[in-house]
Amino acid sequence: MVSSTYSLIWDLDVFFEGGSHSPQFIEHLDKIKIQLDEFDTSVDEWKVPNQKDDSSLSALLSELQQISENIRQAGAFVSCLQAQNTLDSRANELRGMVTTLSSRFSTILTNFDEKLAKIDKEVWNALIEQAELQEIHFVLNERRTNAAEKLPKEQEALINALSIDGYHGWGEMYDTIVSQIKIPFIENGEKKELSVGQAANKFSSSDANVRKQIFEEWEKAWDKQADLLAGTLNHLSGFRLSVYKQRGWEHILKEALTYNRMKQETLDVMWEVITDNKQPFADFLQRKAELLGVEKLSWADLDAPVGEANTVYNYQEGAEFILHHFAAFGDELTAFTKKAFEDSWIEAEDRPGKRPGGFCTSFPKSNQSRIFMTYSGTPSNVSTLAHELGHAFHSYALKDTHPLNRGYAMNVAETASTFAEMIVSDAAVQNAKDEDEKLALLEDKIQRSVALLMNIHARYLFETRFYEERKKGMVSKARLNELMEQAQKEAYLDSLDKYHPTFWGSKLHFFITGVPFYNFPYTFGYLFSLGIYAQAVKEGKGYEKKYMAMLEDTGSMTVEELAEKHLGVDLTKRDFWEEGVKLCIKDVEEFMEMTKNK
Repeated sequence: MVSSTYSLIWDLDVFFEGGSHSPQFIEHLDKIKIQLDEFDTSVDEWKVPNQKDDSSLSALLSELQQISENIRQAGAFVSCLQAQNTLDSRANELRGMVTTLSSRFSTILTNFDEKLAKIDKEVWNALIEQAELQEIHFVLNERRTNAAEKLPKEQEALINALSIDGYHGWGEMYDTIVSQIKIPFIENGEKKELSVGQAANKFSSSDANVRKQIFEEWEKAWDKQADLLAGTLNHLSGFRLSVYKQRGWEHILKEALTYNRMKQETLDVMWEVITDNKQPFADFLQRKAELLGVEKLSWADLDAPVGEANTVYNYQEGAEFILHHFAAFGDELTAFTKKAFEDSWIEAEDRPGKRPGGFCTSFPKSNQSRIFMTYSGTPSNVSTLAHELGHAFHSYALKDTHPLNRGYAMNVAETASTFAEMIVSDAAVQNAKDEDEKLALLEDKIQRSVALLMNIHARYLFETRFYEERKKGMVSKARLNELMEQAQKEAYLDSLDKYHPTFWGSKLHFFITGVPFYNFPYTFGYLFSLGIYAQAVKEGKGYEKKYMAMLEDTGSMTVEELAEKHLGVDLTKRDFWEEGVKLCIKDVEEFMEMTKNK
């Protein structure tokens, strides 16, 4: 029995009333402009400390914190506006305003960081031992280190200024192109025009003809825009590479690894272990093909359900399922999730005009989050909802830490989300009402492993190779298709019959300007969370406090330090990664056993 009725539409008015025409929001942006002027003056007048008891740094950090929270609040609001309605042209204008403010903030911070780097080492070490700075010593040391690897402040300021209409402008161009794309689809004899978000949901249809039809139209739609998309990707990446060259950064992953507080050795060994253990997943895809009655799977079949059980949860049922199984893990996670549903933090309605995919964004000034997705009732949708709630809980877990210690990187961000998703997907398999439903749910769970160990690997292979080629000049649409298909064949051990060569255009992650290489952190988070999840299953409800303590540290140490402290493992060695992949393979083995006589 469903105990509550939850809204499928989020509440944004609690932040700024009136949506994209909110006078309150304009006031908020005006306030940020004033704060930036004041902060610019403060930083400019700040003398590099030469004594060990200087208190001026604390005052500057307080200003920095306030502006950072206000800009993040503004950015989150605009992201929600753009996602809920891709045709909201005013929201796109607001995005430009926020980008301009963010760029100016970055320019001021460049000046600030350069001065941090000039502080004498002995004076610096004494300063960060002061009580008010000690708890944020990691992020302060990080700022100093990173500043030393950048250009002089005048050149960095020029880069930030040019990036508004250059780098970020191309990212916004992608959003504009996607907003114009419509996917024609015939349903019950009626021709419809689907948004890309609605069309993407059709790939999980049990009807092979639906999947085939939508995939053909999907490829055509993206191919039609491929020239524009290729130009956009080339200019965006070209801007990024030009900046790297000026800074003397030869390795294309330097920024991504620094941002993710992660060593190259950790990344290399993770992919090495995955590559060495892919065959069971290729075998799974072959078995799935047999069960679907085809010789080999097409890209369009990857998300197809297996088995007769087509379980559908309406939104209320999905919410109650999540709450019920979160309760077995911990009271705080459950109470937090209930509040998210009751206070309309989630945009889940299936309607035209929404952008594809899902995300969670934090509103730091309000201590709230908002979750975006398009819910159609599949078990995979329920898992996605749990995944995004995990992101929101991560922000909640950091509520008592210093605001400057809340800036966790993407790879650990994906840990909390995947952990929450696992609670729900495991529960779904264990609570299946019959063999057919169990098989369907187990397959859905394995498909996430395939996505994170194969699909994400394809994205990583494509992007690293594309960037190397882009160093030499523009990369054509045809070459982008070749690189993408080659990467997919390699990552999937050539186990598919048909691939998705225009995937480089249809995947937003390649066009995000805020974070480079928006791929490998997903896989890291997935496997990292498996180790945490295994511990949680062993310890039961009592593990929640330890889990939250680990989340509290995610913004103030490297991932290697985090793993050593909370899991007692060395991420640069194969052992940890092998244990995680083995847990994924265990699901595959169960699936293969269940289907051997089918």
